Amino acid sequence: MGVGAGVTAFLLSLSAIPTSFLLNWSSAMDSPVMVFAAGVGVLLGLLLVLYLLVMGRSPKDPLFYVFAVFSFTSIIDLIISLEQDGYIEGFMGFYLKEGEPYLRSAYGILICYWDGTVHYVLYLMMIAAITLRWSYRTVGLYWLGSIAMSLVTLLLGTIVGKFGTEIRPAFLLNVPYVLILIWAGKRIYGMPRALPQTLANQSAMGQRRWLHRRPLDLCFIVYLLFATAYTLYRGFIVLDCPFDTCDTYAYDWEPYLLDPVMYGKIQLLVNMFYLVPFFSLALYGLIVPGCDWMPDLSVVFAGAIAQAQFSHVGASIHPRTAFTYRVPQDIVSSFLYANVLYAVGAQLLALRCIMCSNLFLKGRPRTNEELQKKAN
Repeated sequence: MGVGAGVTAFLLSLSAIPTSFLLNWSSAMDSPVMVFAAGVGVLLGLLLVLYLLVMGRSPKDPLFYVFAVFSFTSIIDLIISLEQDGYIEGFMGFYLKEGEPYLRSAYGILICYWDGTVHYVLYLMMIAAITLRWSYRTVGLYWLGSIAMSLVTLLLGTIVGKFGTEIRPAFLLNVPYVLILIWAGKRIYGMPRALPQTLANQSAMGQRRWLHRRPLDLCFIVYLLFATAYTLYRGFIVLDCPFDTCDTYAYDWEPYLLDPVMYGKIQLLVNMFYLVPFFSLALYGLIVPGCDWMPDLSVVFAGAIAQAQFSHVGASIHPRTAFTYRVPQDIVSSFLYANVLYAVGAQLLALRCIMCSNLFLKGRPRTNEELQKKAN
């Protein structure tokens, strides 16, 4: 019965396609207030329809409804990005005009692509896990980091950038995202952790190894040092560092940081103030055994870094960004190599922490029973 609820949620998410098409051709969608009202009405109506369709076989986890509604908005975002890049037309023009015009920016297009693909897949995975009564804690933590990063950058960048004078009532539709994110984060983090696939004696042996006997962790330490330096350097550039090397980098390597849309600057400031502390904690967690917070933290920030890099790097080279502020063609390859390494390193670190978590169990378990207790 639960599987049927998951299929229903999936099919309802696809209803975003005809819904956006019909609204776009409605003559009532000619004012910001009507667009905002339509957005609220559609989301509430979708929630009501979903509740009625799954009544009697609804999963007990209330996040099922959250992910179902968010999967609908993910399809809307995918339509927005495809329409802005010219692949389709006649769906969301009304919303970009009277709803959230800042989504016409290169950054807006890229976060819509991310939400319409990666977030959509994550929502379907979590809906399937809920209906099948499987654990989705790790997937949920990854989603939390990703969506939190996108919201912080989008909201701050819109307010302080050149789109600050074009804020419409539909901007308030982001408020429920923030509130639900806090509530969902608390629920997901409170779920039981998966038991480590290792024996107690193997866990204790792993914690006794010195760092020089863990070559993989040494590679991650090198990555974290590189990521910290790179993040701080670009953060100082955004803060108008007076050194000549900073000016050279901004003008010759990453002129997107000078774009008045401000999303690039806000992204790198968020990176500096939130990712640098994470990199420092991760260094400590790899060096000192028993940091049981390390697996969760690495997954959350892997999601955040993946989203940030995709949107920032994509916007830096997207045609919607003015030519003056795009990454110069002759150094695009170097720019991509550095930023892809920056993003992939965080994903591999999270995978290492989840798959081989014995290093991060607090204390040295002596029995398998004690191992299971420490995992939770």
